[in-house]
Amino acid sequence: MPQSGTHPLAIRSTSVLRLAPLALALVILPAHAEDATSAGSPDTGVDVVLPTLVVTANSTDTPVSEVGSAVTVITGEELQQQQIRLVSDVLREVPGVAVSSSGPTGSLTQVRIRGSEGNQTLVMIDGIVVNNPAASDEFDFGNLLAQEVERIEVLRGPQSALYGSDAVGGVINIVTRKGDGKPKMTLRAEGGSLSSANGLATVSGGTDTYNYLFSATGLHTGNISVAANGSEKDPFSAGTLLAKGGFKPTEETEVSAVGRFTRSLFDGDGFVGGVGAVDDKSSTLTNQAFGRVQAQANLLENTWQHVLGFSATSQDQEYRDKGTKTSTYTGTTAVVDYKTNYLLATEAFLDARHTFTLGGDLTYNGVQSWSAWSDLDKSNNEGSLVGQYQVTLLNALTLTGAVRQDFNEMFEDSTTGRFTGAYFFDRTGTKVRGSYGTGVKNPTMFELYGYTNGYQGNPDLKPEEAYGWDVGIDQQIWGNRVLGDVTYFNQRITDLITGSGQTSINMPGTSKVNGVEVGLTVVPIDNLTIRGAYTYTNGEDSSGAELIRRAPNIASLSVN
Repeated sequence: MPQSGTHPLAIRSTSVLRLAPLALALVILPAHAEDATSAGSPDTGVDVVLPTLVVTANSTDTPVSEVGSAVTVITGEELQQQQIRLVSDVLREVPGVAVSSSGPTGSLTQVRIRGSEGNQTLVMIDGIVVNNPAASDEFDFGNLLAQEVERIEVLRGPQSALYGSDAVGGVINIVTRKGDGKPKMTLRAEGGSLSSANGLATVSGGTDTYNYLFSATGLHTGNISVAANGSEKDPFSAGTLLAKGGFKPTEETEVSAVGRFTRSLFDGDGFVGGVGAVDDKSSTLTNQAFGRVQAQANLLENTWQHVLGFSATSQDQEYRDKGTKTSTYTGTTAVVDYKTNYLLATEAFLDARHTFTLGGDLTYNGVQSWSAWSDLDKSNNEGSLVGQYQVTLLNALTLTGAVRQDFNEMFEDSTTGRFTGAYFFDRTGTKVRGSYGTGVKNPTMFELYGYTNGYQGNPDLKPEEAYGWDVGIDQQIWGNRVLGDVTYFNQRITDLITGSGQTSINMPGTSKVNGVEVGLTVVPIDNLTIRGAYTYTNGEDSSGAELIRRAPNIASLSVN
């Protein structure tokens, strides 16, 4: 049960997992990201695995050498090499990303990009935005299992021009693989200390005309106690079912679908002011259902693309005390979206390649909560129009500009924009890049109307406004056996929403965050990869106080 003054997302609890029969809804999958390919040299052969295309940066397939924003791509092969079972574990290795958990496996896990709040990071799974409107528009990574992940793209910096309110800090896009080849089955079972067990079963296959994948995975651990001095273990169990498929009626058209259901149970502990976490019998049962259907048509010899999709999510958290329900929080979303891309080449003029993108969406967000203190049922409808233009000149200089107009039922309409530039020196393997973007973060339903025994919502809150810029350089040397990148970033937020007594207010003035991101990958010999990352972040609010939960120094090192 949420404690006094605490948002329902901030404390999770549970007992034992009771997996009821699960029904999967089959839905349509967004355009599939291109496979990563190997980038090597004639001298050394294949050295470092590099993605050829990035989808998230411009909402279109873009060669990584033409992306002006700071972006990191993690492949499914890397997850397998490191035996990653929770997505949050690999995100700790990404420059500019801070991952914080409130306890052992399964506890609330927040991801912040460049000092922004957790609800300023937009999270997508197979094209579905999974930020939870009933949990401060934030996604909890605590129970996100790394199931059949093909790639993860992490885009840093304000991205509201393409992705709206929740993308002030950046975007995390997770894409699962699709079935291909002859029908096959994969089975995996693991066990370990703390009564831990993990398993996976997948059936998949596909041809040029159709593809399918059905997968089930589960994780259980006896865990340790959430309370630092507690003697009671707090187990965690989670199970996820995934189904996806696609069908191509013609070479130019495709319909696809994806459905995902997760059920988890986490045993937690209580909280006493001045003492901290203490042993008790509280628990949290979570049910999440995500789905998307999509149709795509590529016309005029693949130069004119149309994508029409529908996504829906439902996320329910039930808080319990000794097995008795004490409160529930349910967030639902429904989105209809359309996007069209037109590709044009003008070889006679600077050997230019142009991409024109237009799109829009209609979104419904609903929040229902029940507790001894309140019975809340609120919803919001919003829409948006997006335009983007991208041009590449002489196969070296790429410029991108985007603008978005949001229409909101509850807040003032807003306009956001983004501009990026990248210049790639093919001879030296050097890319110089920079980006500038503006963003808006609307108040959450909990901040506006939420009520517990220690918190009162403030319906007069205004949206936060942000802008940020960065400059960086990416370098390949030694036959691509060494890949390095350095980025300086600077972000500003006005009307920052912060807690004040038993409510929230817009803080006057401007909050500031700046810092440096460094990434390095070295392959000294074949089959040995060393990756390191370091981030320095300096963040303070308009009063000069240091922003909480933003570690000034974060470093990671992995050796495969």
